[in-house]
Amino acid sequence: MRSVVQRVKRASVTVNGENVGEISAGLLVLLAVGQDDGEKDVNWMVDKLVDLRIFEDDKGKMNRSVHDVGGEILVVSQFTLYGDCRRGKRPSFTSAAPPESAKALYERSVEALRSRGMKVETGVFQAQMNVELINDGPVTLLMDSERKF
Repeated sequence: MRSVVQRVKRASVTVNGENVGEISAGLLVLLAVGQDDGEKDVNWMVDKLVDLRIFEDDKGKMNRSVHDVGGEILVVSQFTLYGDCRRGKRPSFTSAAPPESAKALYERSVEALRSRGMKVETGVFQAQMNVELINDGPVTLLMDSERKF
């Protein structure tokens, strides 16, 4: 699993002009599922997202998690994080999981975040979405459950 994680003051996602998910301060997570991903990847990603210390403490140091600060999480599916641009001009997406299995693990990730007590909003899987955000910091991180970066 791969994700781009952004600390935000607010974020929202719309489909066909309709707001389908919106959060105040917290994390915007663009999430992609890879060919070989499974439950262990879901668990790794969810644990990392909930406990990642990227919010400032009283001394201005990034020492608090989204859970610690009572933040919210907006999770948006983003298979293009598995795009391989090393050859040619058109990205290859062969490392991304097929839609059926990707959707199941995406939904499992959202359920796992909610079971950890997080308020979670989502986009619509496989929809053409518009995402708006105010990045706080800015703070943007890349995460990969196989620890490739």
